[in-house]
Amino acid sequence: MEKLRTKPSQVSEDVAYNQPDYCLKAKGDLDLSRIHDVLIALRRVIRATDLHSKHLSKTTGLTAPQILLLHAIRDKGQATIGELATEVSLSQATVTTILDRLEKRKLVYRERSSEDKRKVHAHLTDAAWEVLKTAPLPLQQNFTERFGRLQEWEQTMILSALQRVAEMMDAHHIDASPVLHLGTFDRTGNGGDSASERPETEAPKR
Repeated sequence: MEKLRTKPSQVSEDVAYNQPDYCLKAKGDLDLSRIHDVLIALRRVIRATDLHSKHLSKTTGLTAPQILLLHAIRDKGQATIGELATEVSLSQATVTTILDRLEKRKLVYRERSSEDKRKVHAHLTDAAWEVLKTAPLPLQQNFTERFGRLQEWEQTMILSALQRVAEMMDAHHIDASPVLHLGTFDRTGNGGDSASERPETEAPKR
């Protein structure tokens, strides 16, 4: 029996006909409006984080990680560096550097435990309590509360989408702590950075 011969152009058309719609679009046919919407959404997240960081700095002279650490000390009453590192999901080295900054600002003080001299606890000063009375809530706290009210499937969908975005931006391999903040963690509130400061991507050491 003679085999039927098909023209190359016909093969291409037949294959293309059976492909999903998204496979038929060439690079030049991508939905630019959808891409723009995604980029705008990403830009808004970055801008919201930046603006909130600047607002914190302007109103309190502190950074978001510093405020988070003050909140953690307040909630625990007293805490060791290790306990605070676990609470705010930062490395002990980063927490130590932030505490050094806060101690220079007379917002915290450290003293050895009366029960175990090997332990050093961090405490808030009266000045820190006054700061926390008027300090804006950390941006991530608002996000956490709203995220917690979503259905489980919505939370999973958001997590999956953001992880894919990080991968598409070649950022999935970067170590990062769960803190919404731009810049270094241990700088002064007025933006004074130093070369010795640890980067924002300091991850907690387990």
